[in-house]
Amino acid sequence: MASDGPTRKKLALAIIDYLNTSVEDGTLSSEDRDSIDVATNCIAESFKVDPTDKKAVADALGSGQNLLSIYTVYEKLRGKNTEGASNASQSAPKTPAASATPNAEAESSKGQGNVAMQQKDYQKAVDCYSKAIDLTPTNPIYLSNRAAAYSAMKQHDLAKQDAEMAVAADPKYTKAWSRLGLARFALGDAKGSMEAYKSGIDAEANGGSDAMRKGYETAKARVEAEGGDDEDEEDDVGSARGPPAAGGAGGMPDLSSLASMFGGGGAGGGGMPDIGAMMQNPMMRQMAQNMMSNPNMMSNLMNNPRLREMASSFGGGGGGMPDIGAMMQDPSIAEM
Repeated sequence: MASDGPTRKKLALAIIDYLNTSVEDGTLSSEDRDSIDVATNCIAESFKVDPTDKKAVADALGSGQNLLSIYTVYEKLRGKNTEGASNASQSAPKTPAASATPNAEAESSKGQGNVAMQQKDYQKAVDCYSKAIDLTPTNPIYLSNRAAAYSAMKQHDLAKQDAEMAVAADPKYTKAWSRLGLARFALGDAKGSMEAYKSGIDAEANGGSDAMRKGYETAKARVEAEGGDDEDEEDDVGSARGPPAAGGAGGMPDLSSLASMFGGGGAGGGGMPDIGAMMQNPMMRQMAQNMMSNPNMMSNLMNNPRLREMASSFGGGGGGMPDIGAMMQDPSIAEM
């Protein structure tokens, strides 16, 4: 047999395992069992392998892996353009190795990467995780960890690629779904982010973790703000929901409601306060930015009884510009 005989033997064992598993999990019907037995016996005899040798099969497949998951990762890798990586070692390998079993050297590199992440040395973390991935290309933990390092470096496209390969290698590894959701969200794909978080929630079961649900709700809010839901397609220009704010997950606050709080829009007088003048005040600019980045803040603002009381007094006094400085002296408003 050729010099790569050991690799071919591993591949033969992986194929036999896949065929047998396909009958056991219902992919193929029980009526196909005889044909599969003939095929696997022929493969075993031709390649001189023993499919009953559990150690040999485990060595061929790696921990928790099978031929289907390995090929799925290959499908993700195929056609990826990695020319933009800072160096070749950071790029995902063109052809994943047959085994994803961690070895001592790969685990050591992963540990060094974890330390670098704690020290916020993200480039070093990427380098360390890349060494581990070179040794075990289909290990979802190494791929997911490097995705986290890329995200910390704002290289979200590379983070997305690694996270996609990680979930392909192991769809039950929930951290990879979370990192895929984050990368997609940072790239402006709110719907894809929501889908990733939903897959993570499903994988976690029991309703998902708080962090996963929060990610899902944040992505969902962005989708709704962008008009992604069917209900939003009928919104007209006068809708309170506008385009998403640059730094947050929510849409524009309802300025008409804010105006009415300060006495604007009513027939009794006062009129709308000068928004341009209001925005010249640094405190008001900060408040507006906070409201645009937090979809829940406007609701909380409108329900604050003290603020309503103050706004009413401003509106009843002839409609002049409210004294923002005086408002900020109120402890309840300043705290909010």
